[in-house]
Amino acid sequence: MPTAITPDQVHQIVSNHHDNPHTILGCHPVEMDGVNQWSVRAYLPRATEAWVIDPNSQAEYPMTSAHNPRFFECTVPVKLPVNYQIKLQEGDRQRTIYDPYAFSEAPHISDLDLHLFAEGNHHRLYDKMGAHPLDIKGVQGVYFSVWAPNARNVSVIGDFNWWDGREHQMRKLGVGVWGIFIPALTIGTKYKYEIKNYEGHIYEKSDPYGFFQEVRPNTASIVADLDVYEWQDSTWIEKREKSDPLKNPISIYELHLGSWLHGSADEKMQLLSGEAEPIPVNEAKVGARYLSYYELVDKLIPYIKDMGYTHIELLPIAEHPFDGSWGYQVTGYYAPTSRFGKPEDLMYFIDQCHANGIGVLVDWVPGHFPKDGHGLAFFDGTHLYEHADPRKGEHKEWGTLIFNYNRNEIRNFLVANALFWFDKYHIDGIRVDAVASMLYLDYDREDGEWLPNDYGGREHLEAVDFLRQTNNLIFKYFPGIISVAEESTAWPMVSRPTYLGGLGFNLKWNMGWMHDNLDYFSMDPWFRQHHQNSMTFSMWYHYSENYMLALSHDEVVHGKSSILNKMPGDEWQKFANVRSLFAYMFAHPGKKTMFMSMEFGQSNEWNVWTDLNWDLLQYEPHSKLKGFFKDINAFYKSQPALYERDFAEEGFQWIDCTDSNNSVLSFIRRAEDPNDFLVVVCNFTPQLHQHYRVGMPEEGHYVEVFNSDADIYGGSNQRNFGGVWTENWSLHNLPFSADLCLPPLGVIILKIERSKQTD
Repeated sequence: MPTAITPDQVHQIVSNHHDNPHTILGCHPVEMDGVNQWSVRAYLPRATEAWVIDPNSQAEYPMTSAHNPRFFECTVPVKLPVNYQIKLQEGDRQRTIYDPYAFSEAPHISDLDLHLFAEGNHHRLYDKMGAHPLDIKGVQGVYFSVWAPNARNVSVIGDFNWWDGREHQMRKLGVGVWGIFIPALTIGTKYKYEIKNYEGHIYEKSDPYGFFQEVRPNTASIVADLDVYEWQDSTWIEKREKSDPLKNPISIYELHLGSWLHGSADEKMQLLSGEAEPIPVNEAKVGARYLSYYELVDKLIPYIKDMGYTHIELLPIAEHPFDGSWGYQVTGYYAPTSRFGKPEDLMYFIDQCHANGIGVLVDWVPGHFPKDGHGLAFFDGTHLYEHADPRKGEHKEWGTLIFNYNRNEIRNFLVANALFWFDKYHIDGIRVDAVASMLYLDYDREDGEWLPNDYGGREHLEAVDFLRQTNNLIFKYFPGIISVAEESTAWPMVSRPTYLGGLGFNLKWNMGWMHDNLDYFSMDPWFRQHHQNSMTFSMWYHYSENYMLALSHDEVVHGKSSILNKMPGDEWQKFANVRSLFAYMFAHPGKKTMFMSMEFGQSNEWNVWTDLNWDLLQYEPHSKLKGFFKDINAFYKSQPALYERDFAEEGFQWIDCTDSNNSVLSFIRRAEDPNDFLVVVCNFTPQLHQHYRVGMPEEGHYVEVFNSDADIYGGSNQRNFGGVWTENWSLHNLPFSADLCLPPLGVIILKIERSKQTD
């Protein structure tokens, strides 16, 4: 049985050098003068006097200083229950606390948890790591745990202890995880971890697993309970689980919450429960503030529903310190940014999206992280989350660090993070950012600036394993969801199952289609005849992946101009080109993503510091373009031929892709029902073709069901009014043909009217 405390043990506690202070502090059996007693010890850096209070008898035992004026000790005749208290005299103030070191057991984290974490297979790691409100034997408080294997010691600091790392020193539980239960702390408590390395350097870090954080520029984590919100979307989730997104219409509106629409800084921010002080945008727009997740329910959701998009995609909403990073330099992977409110506000927003038939994707950034001092960089005084060698651990051009996917714990951190967003926030999909930068060891590096893999190649094999593990698990636990790769190279089988050797995504951004189409549409129409292959090449490789056609935020920044101003010609032609581009996009096989502001023809580039130019909608060309997008979304969703067989060769057939002289393309889209098909004809020049003959697959009467040149969209209204009859004139290897009117810079879509029969 232990005897009295030694000076060396006291020194370790006072100097904050001990990796298991629970073995010294708290209530421990001792033998004194041959009598078994219990010693209660406490290190109280601000106390001048202290007493232990027995909760059963209410007896008070005065404590005395032992070896240090702030290290107190007393003996009691019996073992005290964990809810004993210590009364402190701190100058003129007296207060009573529960002793955090009375809670010597760690019921929140088991040996199995530590084992699974160490091997990289703890799928609900977020339920264990971080800060969790608990009731331990009738005492309310918060259990903190953090991974810092190379730290000499770790403490929790916050307002509750004057940010003094001596007060709440954590103990090392195993595999580098540190933990402590601090009684009386509640939801809303601000905290950080004070981490010391073996050289004595101190690092104050936000919680890597923290669920909430202060509004930038402050960086403390905030205790939150993510299980208090009562979800109402069970019907949506059940329907999603039974669906196949690859056979459903997917039209995604990509947006950045901080620059879609602003409110007035004179008004407080409305939250799900109460209100908060307004969060100013920046000096570029004085008097403006961010809208909260809660406020966006009434602003954004009706807009998306009215416009007919099936999903929204949020640029990264995980916590990030710098507005100008657009969210792509994450410091709080488990914390939705506090710029727009609290976690429950985001939950309410997503819940209401589901109630209105709108799916939610978030951009996820597992490829790199910033060097900010409060974040993951050099976390425990060593290169923990990142590779130590900059040839493998740093993106110099981006100024960011690369995760060390070799480590089980790092992979677990990221895999559990993907699962976390589906589990706790009910998201419907992720778009994984910068996948190409993860797949290649020489990405954006010159010779001599990168290290080959064990086989001498450039493939980042550990990152590949990580992506496969992530996709396997998210589809296992959350069937019916979407996992999209932003991958810009020819890496094979990105959107194929892992059991076939693929990366396991179910969709991949088609970067080639995007570049070819934007290059083509930015040309003077006269030159397009020489670049017909730009519009047809995508179908040569389309079936190699499940492609998402995306015109994203990256295409309207950094001097690239807006979509509208990429287009040649006068104002009429610019708008006609935009309608033609997107009509072709919606008719082309593949799911769809477009960035906010494209739907009404914003003339300026996207600027993260301001909101969209909504005032343009007072002008007819812009308001009519918005009407075009509303209608084409509705039309797209109403036509199974445009989405059911996006990735099957039977779903698409060229009629004629060779008429480069006229820059005309024609093709067929087919649904799973063989009788359900559409004929699409595109004229990418300003020349009206009043009699243009196109081959038809069946005899009959064809109705023009969509025309991008309609006057309601601002077009010239060159139409095939009343539809057209086929003639027994074979053309384009098809048995019939029809004489069509092709509007200038227009796309028409025709459908056979089976209720009418030929004579």
